[in-house]
Amino acid sequence: MAMKIRSNTRNSRATAEERQRCPPASTRALQKGTSPRRDRRKECTPPKAKPGVLGASGKWVSGIGGHLCLDESALSSLGTTILLAIIAGILHWYHIASLFENNRHFSHLSTLEREMAFRTEMGLYYSFFKTIIEAPSYNEGLTCIMNDRLTEYPLVINTLKRFNLYPEVVLSSWYRIYLAVADFLGISTKICWRVDRGHGFTPVDSCEGMGDPAHFYVTFVFLLNGFMMSLFFIYGTYLSRSRLGGVITVACFFFNHGECTRVMWTPPLRESFSYPFLILQMLLLTRILRSHSVEKKTLAAFCIANIFFLLPWQFAQFVLLTQVASLFATYVLGFIDARKLLNIIYAHMISLVVCFMLMFGNAMLLSSYYAASLAVVYGMVTFKSNISQCWPRNVLGSWTVKGFTWIAGTIILKFVASKLLGVTDDAHISNLLKSKFTNYKDFDTLMYTCAVEFDFMELETPLRYTKTLLLPVTVCVFAVIVAKTLKELVCLLKERNSQNIEWKTSVHGEMVYHVFQLLAFVLLGVLIMRLKLFLTPHMCLMASLISSRQFFWWIKNKSHHRIFVCVMLAAMALQGAFNLREQWSIIGEFSNFPQEELLEWIKENTRTDAVFAGAMPTMASIKLSTGRAIVNHPHYEDAGLRARTKLVYAMYSRKSAEEVKNGLLSLGVDYFIFEESWCLRKTREGCSMPEIWDVEDAENAMKTPLCSVISKSPAPHFTPVFHNDVYKILKMKKSLSWT
Repeated sequence: MAMKIRSNTRNSRATAEERQRCPPASTRALQKGTSPRRDRRKECTPPKAKPGVLGASGKWVSGIGGHLCLDESALSSLGTTILLAIIAGILHWYHIASLFENNRHFSHLSTLEREMAFRTEMGLYYSFFKTIIEAPSYNEGLTCIMNDRLTEYPLVINTLKRFNLYPEVVLSSWYRIYLAVADFLGISTKICWRVDRGHGFTPVDSCEGMGDPAHFYVTFVFLLNGFMMSLFFIYGTYLSRSRLGGVITVACFFFNHGECTRVMWTPPLRESFSYPFLILQMLLLTRILRSHSVEKKTLAAFCIANIFFLLPWQFAQFVLLTQVASLFATYVLGFIDARKLLNIIYAHMISLVVCFMLMFGNAMLLSSYYAASLAVVYGMVTFKSNISQCWPRNVLGSWTVKGFTWIAGTIILKFVASKLLGVTDDAHISNLLKSKFTNYKDFDTLMYTCAVEFDFMELETPLRYTKTLLLPVTVCVFAVIVAKTLKELVCLLKERNSQNIEWKTSVHGEMVYHVFQLLAFVLLGVLIMRLKLFLTPHMCLMASLISSRQFFWWIKNKSHHRIFVCVMLAAMALQGAFNLREQWSIIGEFSNFPQEELLEWIKENTRTDAVFAGAMPTMASIKLSTGRAIVNHPHYEDAGLRARTKLVYAMYSRKSAEEVKNGLLSLGVDYFIFEESWCLRKTREGCSMPEIWDVEDAENAMKTPLCSVISKSPAPHFTPVFHNDVYKILKMKKSLSWT
């Protein structure tokens, strides 16, 4: 909401904002409101409508204004902000839905083709949605995914606990309700027709409408991310105290769309469901940090948003770790008081416990760096009076020791919790970080770092930021906030010692927090290119502050300031419009006839209880489209699954055929899907599968890769039963096993 009342003095600004939220009933009441408790109990008097201005319908509007403690001007401003936010949300929904359709021609694909379009992890997640909606009842479908026998054969696992499947659980219930209501009302839910795919290919049936499961699924993903853009507009407006700031945020997001999100290409990924709630959570956090007293309703909403962000995505805990770190750094510098920080930490702890219970006691949450950091911050803030004697008397030294204590305490507590709870599932994360700073490498880390999205940020990314002026504007805002903050910190260093850091600042705590959060996202984005999806949107939010009078007050004339911002937007639009046209020019149609042939053969020529192994992306498609059991899949975050995948990927090592076959038989595999391309391709030097295996299996490094041998002569351990240009199905010869 744009704040209409401003003040040039630090002390009067807070009072003006309080009057904006809740106009006092009288001057006397305002004079009595010296106690925070009395202020909280004070009731607002609904503003009276001017006769002849609002008319009959104005009574309803006046009632809303009275309930929200807003006068007519503020209510009109709020309405305008909400309207613009809705428009921004609709535009983003239409944009990503159009890009998805243009890229795949999704509306004209058959059911099988749509399922194949959900590759790798996407197909795995969507398969559970399909399982629930095709079950005789919703409860049976839910029971089926909680006692899954197909995903990691022969194990029975609770996939709801392992794979963060609450989005699929919710969407499948909505889908079944939608079909039931539509059937009761006699409403048609989809339109079907036959699509001729050209010479040599059989026609397919294609359905479009909310009654089609895949269409229903992606529609809600795109609607949620349209809502996210509405939140971005509100966030930018609230942060900068100007609707122009909201426009800048949305414009920057669109101009850098390819760097901000990939939801238009990968709808079922966990981030598509989770990230919008991070934006809501950070918006509420900004309100908490800006307010003089923490409102219980805002804190409760913050906790709920945190749950919705953490529950659908296993990686969310690492993002929240950076938030806790940013908040603690802001507190150490004195820009957040201890009571407010503890309230935020309590909300984080409650949401963590709720998610732990909803995830059926997933110990990985309790043994995470996020949980450890919460405990360390809580202890340092709660017992600060007891441990303050341990800090150096020098302010700068005190800050350094506190930061080191938090880092060391978090790492130690995390590893202690992991040992006590017996959790090793996230050990590869530590190894991945180690590989970024040292020469360390093993099979699992190379499986990540050899993928382009897990490499360091490419040099072209900052260049693309610069072309749209996003980077220069963000650096400018960053420099202004840092300069203002440093000015006050210098005063602190001159006047205070580390034993007494209760002091007043003109730089609001939420701004300092956003600076630290930006630095955290920069670190993540540089280390792992995929994580620039957090950095770029946050840069768009920071860019909104270019319209803030709080930091650019030295542009004396408001009109001149607005003209400057509009000129800047126009300059951004030069490259931004080119980027959008480039996205809109992507026209394609999904087709994967070799995989379609493979899946059709499996459905027609294998038993329903047959078990398959192969490359992780292909396994997800086999489970989704054929319903056959698989032994490995793309969700690589489980230690047991990583061990299984090594047994399967031994086919691309230099081990003997008999050793590899016996490893597959130990998993109960009937068929292996062999892809010769996996034996040859590599993203860079040292990243082909045989080279990755050389790190793990150095004693066989000089031998010929098994995949090269198998591609020419699978006998005697395997029997080829199907092949095309891409895939070859090898049947296991179990009678030859000597183990």
